[in-house]
Amino acid sequence: MDHGTVGSAQSGRLLVEVREEGSSAVVTPAGELDHHTADLLREPLDDLLAKGFSRLVVDCSRLEFCDSTGLNVLLGARLKAEAAGGGVHLAGMLPVVARVFEITGAEAVFTVHDSLEAALADGAD
Repeated sequence: MDHGTVGSAQSGRLLVEVREEGSSAVVTPAGELDHHTADLLREPLDDLLAKGFSRLVVDCSRLEFCDSTGLNVLLGARLKAEAAGGGVHLAGMLPVVARVFEITGAEAVFTVHDSLEAALADGAD
């Protein structure tokens, strides 16, 4: 498996790491995903989709906060990925972030996994 880091972006409150893992792209946001930091996640997701990755795994285990702007970034990526025949898989959400998805009903439109390992295993052929 390829564990190479493809790139990263950072502001004071959000770090986003991107790597390729087999046929999936793994995106790991760490910190707070909100109106001020959303583009730091949107841009790498859009770049990966443009490069032909249609299966995106977002490792949420280090995401401490997500507001409606962050949720909209993930929903937008999901629509683009599904249009390309893939999807966005969310893994390892902390309870505070999972609650946002529960309250809004967004958990119903994503494939949610307990861990990154489970999300990657689900996509292994």
